[in-house]
Amino acid sequence: MKFTGTDSYVATDDLNLAVNAAITLGRPLLIKGEPGTGKTMLAEEVAKSLGMPLYQWHVKSTTKANQGLYEYDAVSRLRDSQLGDERVHDISNYIIKGKMWEAFDSEQQAVLLIDEIDKADIEFPNDLLQELDRMEFYVYETRQLIKAKHRPVIIITSNNEKELPDAFLRRCFFHYIRFPEAETMEQIVEVHYPGIKKALLQSALETFFGMREVPGLKKKPSTSELLDWLKLLVAEEIPAEALHSSQPGKSIPPLHGALLKNEQDLGLFERLVGGLHRRSR
Repeated sequence: MKFTGTDSYVATDDLNLAVNAAITLGRPLLIKGEPGTGKTMLAEEVAKSLGMPLYQWHVKSTTKANQGLYEYDAVSRLRDSQLGDERVHDISNYIIKGKMWEAFDSEQQAVLLIDEIDKADIEFPNDLLQELDRMEFYVYETRQLIKAKHRPVIIITSNNEKELPDAFLRRCFFHYIRFPEAETMEQIVEVHYPGIKKALLQSALETFFGMREVPGLKKKPSTSELLDWLKLLVAEEIPAEALHSSQPGKSIPPLHGALLKNEQDLGLFERLVGGLHRRSR
């Protein structure tokens, strides 16, 4: 059972190796990389490729570790007791399973995505150490020990917004998704837009990678933004020739709102273009 990418996801050899190594070791795969490099999508494609169910736990700044295990809905139980509902006599009616419990309870091996773990409190990863190690946890309200029927393939993503604890890192297999080179990016585009005109694609890629190299950019355009931009270029029938004059420092690319996502970067490009025009007079 090996992951080798899918028809809709171009995975490099080192990424395939990392996924399969984590599966072999039975350890979580910690994925880092720039936003837009396909970290979240990786879990979806691994599940699709290996024929496994997928459970997605999207972490927010307010997320607590126990929410991935279960939550006890005491408010609903209190309300039902006031209404005389017979359900109150069985506390298990008020236990809400989290995504980790669902993955543990799956009848077949599953993929569990813990997405953007670095958004949560710094103690969040440490609070999951025992569950990730032993593949079990205790439900105090019902006095149940929940054990994984099958060890799930766990994929954890991070945007590097904060450092993760060493104790947590020791339990993971780590991989950094490097930003795709031009050749790999061309393959990715071909997956999404098969048959796109080569001249347009080459001009767009030159402009795109040129923009990423401009010093001082607050947010470099990502793969997903390139795909959005190409979709607009095709829809608006922008010719490849229109992009030849859109190299960074010479002019701002057409439909640049798909690539530049804040006023600082737009202002930077406007200053570069303005400076070039003044020097050419």
